[in-house]
Amino acid sequence: MPTERMPNPAVLLPAAMTALTAVDAAVARAGLDGKLLALSRLRASQINGCGPGVAEGVHQAQRYGASTAQLHAVAAWRATTWFSDEERAALALTEAVTRLADRPDPVPDRLWDLAAKHFDHRELAALLLTTAITNAVNRLTVPTRQQAGPR
Repeated sequence: MPTERMPNPAVLLPAAMTALTAVDAAVARAGLDGKLLALSRLRASQINGCGPGVAEGVHQAQRYGASTAQLHAVAAWRATTWFSDEERAALALTEAVTRLADRPDPVPDRLWDLAAKHFDHRELAALLLTTAITNAVNRLTVPTRQQAGPR
């Protein structure tokens, strides 16, 4: 197991942690289903290879009622029947936003339109902010080699 390089940067700068936490709290108040947000966090963290993010995403998804089958299959959600159309739209948008550099048009109209079919602007804002915050936290955690689990 790699050695942690330094403490989490957001912990070292408490005002940064406060700001990240405030955005997360605002998203939680937006009214979007907690399980859906947790699955989004989990998927972004899987893509980014963030162990602590995956562990927290699983924990949150369980707390909000995700099934064991969903937790085991979120990385392959397209190949299962365990996700609703709304969850599929959210996961597709999460993946596209997490992988912005992979395509010239990272969020094509067909993907956006599918998400907009299931979510209003406020809900889309919550989903986009959740994905952005998850990616930001992953980008602090991965390079500093933060570890998941007990130490």
